[in-house]
Amino acid sequence: MRLSIPLMQRFVMFKWFENLIDPFENTDLDVPPKGFWAFCWYYTKPVWPILAVASVLGAAIAILEVFIFTFLGDLVNWLGTENAQSFFADNWPQLLWMGFVILILLPLVAAIWEIVFHQGLMGTYPMSVRWRVHRYLLRQSVAFYQNDFAGRIANKLMQTALAVREVVTRIADILVYVIVYFVAALFIVAEASIYFAIPFVAWLGGYLLTMRVFIPRLKNVSRDQADARSVMTGHVVDAYTNISTVKLFSHAAREEDYAKRSMLDFLKTVFLQMRLVTGMNITLTTLNMALLFAVSAMSIMLWQQGLVSTGEIAVAVALVLRFQGMSQWILWEVSGLFENIGTVQDGINTISRERDVVDVPNAKHLVVDKGEIEFERIRFHYGKEAGVIEDLSLKIKAGEKIGLIGRSGAGKSTLVNLLLRFYDLEGGRVLIDGQDVAKVLQDDIRANVGVVTQDTSLLHRSIFENVAYGKPDVSREEVEAALEKAHAIEFVRSLEDQNGRVGLDAHVGERGVKLSGGQRQRIAIARVLLKDAPILALDEATSALDSEVEIAIQESLFDLMEGKTVIAIAHRLSTIAAMDRLIVMDHGRIIEEGSHQELLDLNGLYAQLWQHQSGGFLAPVQAA
Repeated sequence: MRLSIPLMQRFVMFKWFENLIDPFENTDLDVPPKGFWAFCWYYTKPVWPILAVASVLGAAIAILEVFIFTFLGDLVNWLGTENAQSFFADNWPQLLWMGFVILILLPLVAAIWEIVFHQGLMGTYPMSVRWRVHRYLLRQSVAFYQNDFAGRIANKLMQTALAVREVVTRIADILVYVIVYFVAALFIVAEASIYFAIPFVAWLGGYLLTMRVFIPRLKNVSRDQADARSVMTGHVVDAYTNISTVKLFSHAAREEDYAKRSMLDFLKTVFLQMRLVTGMNITLTTLNMALLFAVSAMSIMLWQQGLVSTGEIAVAVALVLRFQGMSQWILWEVSGLFENIGTVQDGINTISRERDVVDVPNAKHLVVDKGEIEFERIRFHYGKEAGVIEDLSLKIKAGEKIGLIGRSGAGKSTLVNLLLRFYDLEGGRVLIDGQDVAKVLQDDIRANVGVVTQDTSLLHRSIFENVAYGKPDVSREEVEAALEKAHAIEFVRSLEDQNGRVGLDAHVGERGVKLSGGQRQRIAIARVLLKDAPILALDEATSALDSEVEIAIQESLFDLMEGKTVIAIAHRLSTIAAMDRLIVMDHGRIIEEGSHQELLDLNGLYAQLWQHQSGGFLAPVQAA
């Protein structure tokens, strides 16, 4: 019991230092700088006071350590000249002072440095970087994630956060310590004899030349290695994420080859790095031996001429041996510094990209009191020359329910994505209740539009969390009611995950892989039922459901549509034939519109699609 009180006190002390930085502070979400040092400073600002304290403490430790060497030199001289009987009486003030430095002052300063550095910086610093980068990346455009591996992006986040910490702490603390140590040591040996400083200065020149030759090459290799590692990770994660597809096509061997190519590319960078490391270590060993030989030879010559004492020789040789031990560490620290510089530079290319879709300055809140939607002469090409949507105009009245029909690639889903402002238009406007979606907050748009897509993916969390995603602070009873309306409550109650969690608490696996497509679709429908947004977009919402479940859930969908403006996309025309108005699209244009019967009477594309579906097959895609 007695031991637990001081133990708890130590934990409280550690906790105080650990809480000096709030890594989860909600700072600004500006685009991170693209310049290297500006990027590092951008993420270092929250921790710089603690970093400065650690640097000062490191410099103090270096000075005290070198001071101890001077005491050892004095001690060697005393032992050769002082009277053994009166030694303590004659030198007790110096001995008492050095005892205080060695036993109390240096351990105390070192302990404070350890606590400030490890408790105050090492954990919270990279976490602060991760948090700020993650918040920024969450607000990146949809296209950003479509053009890269999710695993690669996550890897960049993790690697860059650690690399920023390593670069800054090495410069601000470790290099400060090394520079102060070397300058103090050089001053001491030069004070004994200026000639003693010559080998140290020559060694420093050779050491700097070694770094000049090897470090930039290691930096370049490290940058390539960081990128190769990210690609390799992305390939591996891609296979794991799509493991069902890999299994369905029996392509485990093909995935091995796919991953092996990226692993070989990564291994090439490792081999090149190791060659450089071998050359650097051989050069460093040669330099260190040359320094030891030069100082030893000079010590003998200066001693013969009576220019230095045995104590000063002891200090010089001891410092040489100390430098030999430090030199390998210093070179690896500097090498690691440049490796991390390469990693940060590589991370900047991903993290510091400007967002394609941003809120305009002073963007207003979207107020939806009717739900009227208007596409006003819009044009959108996905950045390509060929038009996806060209000069399209469409007005949807408040509470109107329209069905979008057309072959794949006609632009139906693109129209919904533009309503949600996942992309910026190249021309025209999209209006909700007369408000231009380009001039209001993106979050407000998506908060007022409920969407069920064909490709439903769920978060790797519990059923409750997935359904409640549509409405914050919801009760379990409300979630169960939404699941019941979506005809999902029965299978949810029977779920159990590998950790024994059941029902609403069962986790669904990455992207919901533990559930069937129809089950995922019903969870998504329950989520939108709970969200209860005034505008509803159904993009093949029932495509993954079997006919029996689809019929059962239609009534819930009609209840969901009541009083809402609805845009429904479906290839099965029977599911949207009863909509107020049907819009037929082809090559990004509206070519027909009207009720089901009016379009049949028109005998155009809709009539053709309806006839083929009624006959049991789909219309072939015809050239325009």
